[in-house]
Amino acid sequence: MRLLYHLPLSPYSRKVRLALAEKGLPFELKVEKVWERRPDFLALNPAAQVPVLVEDSGLAVADSAAICEYLDEAYPDQPLLGRSLAERAECRRIVAWFDGKFAREVDDNLLFEKLMKRLFGRGEPEGGAIRAGFANLRHHLAYLGWIAEHRKWLAGETLTLADLAAAAHLSALDFLGDVDWSVSPAAKEWYARVKSRPSFRALLVDRVPGLSPPAHYADLDF
Repeated sequence: MRLLYHLPLSPYSRKVRLALAEKGLPFELKVEKVWERRPDFLALNPAAQVPVLVEDSGLAVADSAAICEYLDEAYPDQPLLGRSLAERAECRRIVAWFDGKFAREVDDNLLFEKLMKRLFGRGEPEGGAIRAGFANLRHHLAYLGWIAEHRKWLAGETLTLADLAAAAHLSALDFLGDVDWSVSPAAKEWYARVKSRPSFRALLVDRVPGLSPPAHYADLDF
């Protein structure tokens, strides 16, 4: 069976898990402690980053963007990049927004400072970075809510990788209790629809040693 090397709270790993589940592709998970830099894992991805997907054939695909593009080409019956040219372009734009801008402005200041920094042995969280992360998150939630008010799904009329990427990043932060959903009721309603999908069930039962998610994390109705 195909194998996905991941970390439970890696937004990029979560995005790929959701894509695999939406496509109905069975897979097994293997937690990879990337900070240990295992030689066998480095042979799969010298960048020492998750996720890495290994197919039954032995084909290894690293990087969440490459994996998701590969999945849409290899298993096209359930497309996730959009159906029209316009939708595909908008899908890629929003995925890039969350995997790039959101990750830099929010994840790096919250998820990394509060969790990953300790795992990598890089010292204590910086209060200024955490404050900046919360401030930036409010702006991103407001923008997400504006999109959700004007479209059925983030990139158009159908659920796409844009929704999965955004939900993957937000779900990791929601596990830490860092998302103030009162900032945008529209963003909250959109997220509730995404996390109610069967593909999300495995993420909602994720647990991390030493951390407990807030009560609403696995509540489909918040």
